[in-house]
Amino acid sequence: MKKIEFTKEEKAEIVSHIRQYFDRELDPIGVLPAEFLLDFFAEKIGPYFYNRGLRDAHAAFLKKMEDFGEEIYLLEREGEKNG
Repeated sequence: MKKIEFTKEEKAEIVSHIRQYFDRELDPIGVLPAEFLLDFFAEKIGPYFYNRGLRDAHAAFLKKMEDFGEEIYLLEREGEKNG
């Protein structure tokens, strides 16, 4: 699997959220430790969230395909019956 990477801006925003959480709930944390924590989460925990997102997207796609199939069925017309 490809490594989960963030843009510079995304990483700064996520690190800010981590630091705010630590300030509010635990002990204050510096930028570097917060970046290491983010890297750990991205490597070890991120794949679980990524895979869940893929499964959710797949389920949504299948539902739309089912709806599409129903729409096609509604467009079908019966031919004339000779008899």
